[in-house]
Amino acid sequence: MRYIPDSCEDEILKEINFTKEKLFSDIPEDLRSDLDLWDEKSEMEVKRELKNILDKNRVILNFLGAGVYNHYIPSAVKEIVRRSEFYSCYTPYQPEVSQGMLQALFEYQSLMAELLDMDVVNSSMYDWATSLAEAALMCYRVKKKPKFIISKNIHPERREVLKTYTEGILEIVEMEYNEKGIDLEDLKKNIDNSCGVYIENPTFLGYFEHNLEEIGEIVHKNDALLVAGVDPISLGIIKPPGEYADIAIGESVGYPVSFGGPLLGIFGVRNDMSLIRKMPGRLIGVTEDLEGNSGFVMTLQTREQHIRREKATSNICSNEALCAVASAVYLSFLGKKGLKELAELCMKNSNYTMKRINEIKGFKAPLFNSPHFKEFTVYHKNIREIDRKLLKKDIQGGVVLERIGFDLKDTALYCVTEVHSKEDINRLISILEVI
Repeated sequence: MRYIPDSCEDEILKEINFTKEKLFSDIPEDLRSDLDLWDEKSEMEVKRELKNILDKNRVILNFLGAGVYNHYIPSAVKEIVRRSEFYSCYTPYQPEVSQGMLQALFEYQSLMAELLDMDVVNSSMYDWATSLAEAALMCYRVKKKPKFIISKNIHPERREVLKTYTEGILEIVEMEYNEKGIDLEDLKKNIDNSCGVYIENPTFLGYFEHNLEEIGEIVHKNDALLVAGVDPISLGIIKPPGEYADIAIGESVGYPVSFGGPLLGIFGVRNDMSLIRKMPGRLIGVTEDLEGNSGFVMTLQTREQHIRREKATSNICSNEALCAVASAVYLSFLGKKGLKELAELCMKNSNYTMKRINEIKGFKAPLFNSPHFKEFTVYHKNIREIDRKLLKKDIQGGVVLERIGFDLKDTALYCVTEVHSKEDINRLISILEVI
C-alpha cells in the first residue's frame, strides 16, 4: 500500500458539498472500523494503527472452491504484471499505438489455443459465467434454433447468468445427471430443435464427464453445437475440448483469488468462419505494413461501439487485459511438463483427502463413484453443524450445496489443490475424526 497523505480533504469535501460523516454513510455502522485517519498522521502512525486492526484477523485453512480456486502464483508473475505499462492499460482504442499490450494479448490467445486444442481464442470474457451466456447466444446466432441444453450439475451461478442473458431469446432446458455426467437418454429425448448443448468437464461436482464422444455424436447428428466448460489446470491430464467440442469456455488461471475476483473468461472455437465471425469479444492478430514490418492489430472486434449496433455480437465493454497478461505469464512459466505435474498433484491431494474422509464414521466422500479432479462431495447428516465446528477450529470446510441451490441434501463440496500440504489435510482429518 502506498501512503499518500492529503492535507486538503476539507477543501475537497467542501467543493463537492460533502462531509466526512456522509462519506462512508452507506456502510452499516456495525461494519465500520474505528480507524480515524482524518487528522494528519505520519506514515508510521498510520501503519501502526492498520497493523493493530489486521492483527485481529484469523488465519483460516481454506477448503473452498466452487468456481474460484486457490493456486500458487509464482512471484515472477506478480512482478511482471506489476509493471505500469500492463496494469495501467485498459482497452486499446487506438491499437496501432498499443503494440506491447496487443502482443501480450496475442501471446495469451496463442497459449490458450494450444492448451484447449482450439484454433481461435479471443481475449477475453469477464468470467466463466459470461462466457457460457455468450456461447449460448452464439449458438443461437449460428443455428437459429430456440433451445439451449445444459446439465443440472453445472455451477448454479453460471446457470443464473445464462438465464439472465438469454431471457426472451432462448429456452434453457436442464438435463438430469448421474455419476457418469449428463444423462444420455434424457439428452436424446430433448435434443430436438436445440441450437447447442453445454457440458462441464470436470463437472461442478468435481468428477469427470465420461461420455464425451457419445455426447458429441448426439449433438452433431441433430445439427447443434457442443459447448464444453473446462478447468485449464485439468488439461494437463485429460483430453482438450478441441477433440470433441465446437466451443470451449472456462475460467483462466494465473491471478490470485482476491476475494472472488476479478476473473477471466476463456472463449475458443474451432476453425470455422461461421463460428469465428459470430464470436464475441476481440481477436488480436499479426500483419505486415506496406514496408513489410510485422505488427499486431485488432483482427476482429464486434462490440457495439465499433460497428453498427444491429451487427454487434456482444456488448462486452472492458477487456480483462491484466488478467490475460497474468494468465499468459503463468502458463509460460508452467510449460507442458509443469502443467501436467500440477494437475497430477491436485488430483493426488484431493483423492488422498477423499479417501481419508471416507474412512471416518458418519461421512461419505465422494457421493459419486467416478474419478475426481480437485473437488469432491462430502456427505454427513449434520453437514452444516460440521461446517460451524470446523470454523471454530480455524478451518473453512466446503460449500454446503443446499445453500447455493443444489438438491443434494447434507452435502458439501470440498476443494483441494497443490497449495494444501499433507499436514493441512491431516489437520482437517484429525478434527473431523473427533467432531
